[in-house]
Amino acid sequence: MINIIFAAFKKSAPNNMDRNSVIGLLLIGLIMVGSTYLFKSDEPEKKKIVDTNTASKTTEKKVTPISSETSTASSNLTENSKLGVFAPSENISAQTFTLENDLLKATFNSKGGCPESVSLKKFTTWEKKELILFNKNKFEITIPVKGLNITNQDLVFERATAPNNSTLALQAKGSDGSIVELNWTLKPESYTIDLQTKFNLQPQIKNISDKNLHVEWSQAAPGKEKNRSNESDNSTVYFMLSAENEVDKLNPIGFDSIAFQGAAKWIGFKQQFFTSVMIPKNEIKPGSLISTRTPIEKEDYKTFNANLNLAYDPNSNQTADFQFYFGPNHFQTLKAAGHDLQKQIPLGWGIFGWVNKFLVIPVFNWLDGYALNYGIIILLLTLIIKSILFPFQYKSYLSQAKMRVLKPEIDDLNKKYENDDPMKKQQALMGLYKEAGVNPLGGCLPLLLQLPILLALFNFFPNAIELRQQSFLWAEDLSTYDSIYTLPFSIPAYGDHVSLFALLMTISTIIYTMMNNQLSGANAQMPQLKWMMYLMPVIFLFVLNSYASGLNYYYFLANVITFGQQFAFTRFVDEKKIHAKIQANKNKPNAKKQSSFQQKLEEMARKRGYQQPGK
Repeated sequence: MINIIFAAFKKSAPNNMDRNSVIGLLLIGLIMVGSTYLFKSDEPEKKKIVDTNTASKTTEKKVTPISSETSTASSNLTENSKLGVFAPSENISAQTFTLENDLLKATFNSKGGCPESVSLKKFTTWEKKELILFNKNKFEITIPVKGLNITNQDLVFERATAPNNSTLALQAKGSDGSIVELNWTLKPESYTIDLQTKFNLQPQIKNISDKNLHVEWSQAAPGKEKNRSNESDNSTVYFMLSAENEVDKLNPIGFDSIAFQGAAKWIGFKQQFFTSVMIPKNEIKPGSLISTRTPIEKEDYKTFNANLNLAYDPNSNQTADFQFYFGPNHFQTLKAAGHDLQKQIPLGWGIFGWVNKFLVIPVFNWLDGYALNYGIIILLLTLIIKSILFPFQYKSYLSQAKMRVLKPEIDDLNKKYENDDPMKKQQALMGLYKEAGVNPLGGCLPLLLQLPILLALFNFFPNAIELRQQSFLWAEDLSTYDSIYTLPFSIPAYGDHVSLFALLMTISTIIYTMMNNQLSGANAQMPQLKWMMYLMPVIFLFVLNSYASGLNYYYFLANVITFGQQFAFTRFVDEKKIHAKIQANKNKPNAKKQSSFQQKLEEMARKRGYQQPGK
């Protein structure tokens, strides 16, 4: 072959060129042609990358014809990228978008196409800074592409419509014409954002074997309140199970996790006064995992995580709809959002929750409508509740008065049966109560009826967002502790501050205990309870020193009003008339009639007497 080429070339070549020169020229030509062929795609590909970056920085989008060389380069890029047909997304610069109304502002990152932070406009942090609900948020949906494990967080989305404050339509396009769409809609005057996800995938890449849509949602919550420890202890993951239709939660202390045994309707990353809730249109399937953790870092006091499988039909139109609530834990606001989201507010279980829902909250909201200072609202709320309880308080005082009138006769019976069988003394006392028509527990039962209200308010005040950052007297924030002095050290179980409302509550409770013991004579009959009754207020001082000042203020007011009631009772209740009435009852034929409760007590005493030796 070389001889033929040499012969042909020699006819036209200069006379001074020999065989070796011709061969050298041919080899040089072959090298040049080969290098041109091998490296011809480099320059167009580089040009494409530069053009794409330049286009993303301009407001007007230019359309460039696709040449065969560019098509070849794109094919090579697709084969080498983990994103498959969505490899062009790697060459798009990320940017941010915002949606906002009068209540909130959501900032979206085009890489992932989801909100990276949400700020609430009507609220501030304890330091009076902008309240960021979260600034570390990952909402990751696995895109149902066959043979690839890619999520929306791997893609960079572009805006598909003109900018506006209420809607954000994002698209990530594949080289084969496939499109992933994220359409966000913020409702006006609402804390709710809707998301519609569409997977417009070509048939050859569509995964039709997986009946689950995999979603991972995680979030870190920065501190917002004065009492960070209390804030952490009241923040955790809430969820509603479909079958039970009840709301449950993870343990907020330390680390806790759970795998769903049944389907669930929604997941809530609940903070002390604010929450982020995800409500998917398709139910959350069993086996989904949620967890919460208290991190070591000081910046974020709590982290939340949810790995979920949603019911999904890959043969349908391949859409997935979600609704998000980003807002305050305000009872009426959450209730208006639907889905029983208000059950994230811990109002107490059973009867305590009912008292809050049907008594405390309606009265509080009614008073709040008059735009009064919240210290005055708590005062009026206390007066209303004490007025409702007044009949029970009065009945309790009358019962104590009857026991005081009978005290001389009770003392005589105690001396008479001092050395006898205790059961005989008990039977004699029950006979005296029966003749006088007195129930020995009449003073206790009305007080027990007040217990549900006391415990209901124990849950209400620390969780009432209305009291957050509302000042009264020396208290800067009625939703957390007040402090008149900061200690140079921390006392275990007490803290490093002195709460004046907690002190006033404790002192008034001790005074009330002294008054109650003097009126009822309880110490004479049960002296072993004396120190315990005085010890309880001191224990509550340690418990409530770091609690909501609004609660301590309420307890203090309730004690003061009780003092006034007791003073009025002593002025208007004549114990001489009570004594005369008791003596008259003893002489009546029906005086021996007993209440069912007294009959049970006497029957129990009789049975115990029969069980003693020699009976």
